[in-house]
Amino acid sequence: MSKKLTIVARIEANSDKIEWVKAELLKLIEPTLKEAGCIQYDLHQDNENPAMFMFYENWESRELWQEHMNNAHLAEYMKATAGAVASFTLNEMTKF
Repeated sequence: MSKKLTIVARIEANSDKIEWVKAELLKLIEPTLKEAGCIQYDLHQDNENPAMFMFYENWESRELWQEHMNNAHLAEYMKATAGAVASFTLNEMTKF
């Protein structure tokens, strides 16, 4: 059986695109929560730096998370925010 997977995704919007990126990130929540294997998908915004967002995700397996990464709504997000995101960091983690 596959191990559960935690994802921490850090997204920094360009300073002039914060609200645009936030709106696009919010669109990801509902369809993602309906995906097979999604246990938790929480979006956070930094209190001191509003350009900084973080998704905290828990998945039943890495395989199901990879299916999520290939879904249409994620591709639409990438297209919509092209040039609006200053940096993106993703960490795959295992809870002990």
